[in-house]
Amino acid sequence: MPELGAPLELPDRRKVLATRIRWLVAATISYNVIEAIIALTEGTRVSSSALIGFGLDSVIEVASAAAVAWQFAGRDPEAREKVALRIIAFSFFALAAYVTVDAVRALFGVGEARHSPVGIGLAAASLVIMPVLSLAQRRAGRELGSASAVADSKQTLLCAYLSAVLLVGLLLNALFGWSWADPIAALVIAVIAVKEGRDAWRGDTCCARAPLGTVATRDCCDN
Repeated sequence: MPELGAPLELPDRRKVLATRIRWLVAATISYNVIEAIIALTEGTRVSSSALIGFGLDSVIEVASAAAVAWQFAGRDPEAREKVALRIIAFSFFALAAYVTVDAVRALFGVGEARHSPVGIGLAAASLVIMPVLSLAQRRAGRELGSASAVADSKQTLLCAYLSAVLLVGLLLNALFGWSWADPIAALVIAVIAVKEGRDAWRGDTCCARAPLGTVATRDCCDN
């Protein structure tokens, strides 16, 4: 038994980090299921492309987190990493395609978005919760050297960015009656999703460190 306060042996540290990532993934999935139900229901009710896009992002967030959970459920998570990254990338591209079509339809007058206090409250809550989950998972993923865990943490952080975009769009519509702000916010969501999908496809997660017990071959960003 190691003495109290002594550093963990390398295999023990990897186990601790993998367990932490699984718990963070579970928390992300739970929150996003709730978020998706509220956003999609409310978005459909008020004809909001931005809210629907936000809800679909939550669904994709669940798929992304589930991919990482599947990866770390195996005996050799690194062997499943490439597949998990591909799933995350495809989920971003699918989100971007759907939201773009829906936003363009809204800009041409197919369904004008109405005010949504529920959507405003949801966006504000996500703006607070998502960065906390993302930071915790990103730190664990970087230390473990897991590109998929870092990619999933970036998708969680994307949810925070989207929350800010959604909040601005909904507030502009509610305060000034600018219904066009809703599809514009949705298009911003689509552009960000394409970028993140491309980064996940390339494995550019800025960045997972070299796995514990190995020597890093390149520098890593710190932000």
